[in-house]
Amino acid sequence: MSKSKNLSKGNLKDKLDGNELDLSLCNLTKVPVKEIAALTKATHLDLSCNQLTTLPDNFCTLTRIVRLDLSKNSLSSLPENFGQLVNLNHVDLLGNNLTRLPLSFAELENLKWLDLKNNPLVVPPQKMVGDCLDDKQCKLCAQRVLRYMKDLKEIRDREMEVILVKQRAKEAEEEAERQAKEERQRAEKKRLKQQEKERRRAEFLAAKAAEEKRKAENEEDGSSKEEEDEKEESPKVNGISRTPTKAPEPYSGVFLFLILCVLLLGVAVGTYFHCQENPGINLCQTFNGYIRPVQQQIQTWIKSN
Repeated sequence: MSKSKNLSKGNLKDKLDGNELDLSLCNLTKVPVKEIAALTKATHLDLSCNQLTTLPDNFCTLTRIVRLDLSKNSLSSLPENFGQLVNLNHVDLLGNNLTRLPLSFAELENLKWLDLKNNPLVVPPQKMVGDCLDDKQCKLCAQRVLRYMKDLKEIRDREMEVILVKQRAKEAEEEAERQAKEERQRAEKKRLKQQEKERRRAEFLAAKAAEEKRKAENEEDGSSKEEEDEKEESPKVNGISRTPTKAPEPYSGVFLFLILCVLLLGVAVGTYFHCQENPGINLCQTFNGYIRPVQQQIQTWIKSN
């Protein structure tokens, strides 16, 4: 088997005739996509009778192509994005190893002519392809295959939509379950936090009650000890314990002074009346000698007021 030729942009220009680029019988194993794309005038591309087994994904960037001949190669599949070649109206795939067409084939709205003979096709079925012995049969083949691929694409789209709906429902259910789980975790965390708070509060109250009880016991023990000390210090008369008399308070001296003043005033009043009745007594004469000046001053003060 001969090697494929090294086709440069210069070599491709030699094969360009008007808008037709003829690369047939060049022993190509790969399609020179970049070089073909540089030839902006090429709208008819002939790659027949080469050794192509696959087409690169970037092949579908050649959207200017209107007429494409890939017959008599060894292609086992077409790129999944083949439908991007939206300007195609004539496609020749005679004599390859294709078993199916990609679903994007349904997007070739401008397709008018198609030859799929001598391919082990399953999708679409062979009976739909027909013999394609003339233009009329090839045009009919294009109509049938395009309609079939559109129907198949719609069915596949509906299936995908159902799958997407189920997937979204499952994701929504999983999200709801996740949120419910998080809510349960938050509730459990809150419950444990509240439980811990109540435990610490109970411990605090218990410690406080124990402290108050200890203080009360200490005060009770102190009072009992003072009473015992007082009992021990109090003298016993005839075996009976007596509590010693407490020392007089500081204000008792004032009280005694007032009592003494009252007594002296009483004595003075009594002596005055006694001397009024017995003025001849020496004691009364002396007393009257002290009292008369006071009387005179009092009388003078009364008269002046």
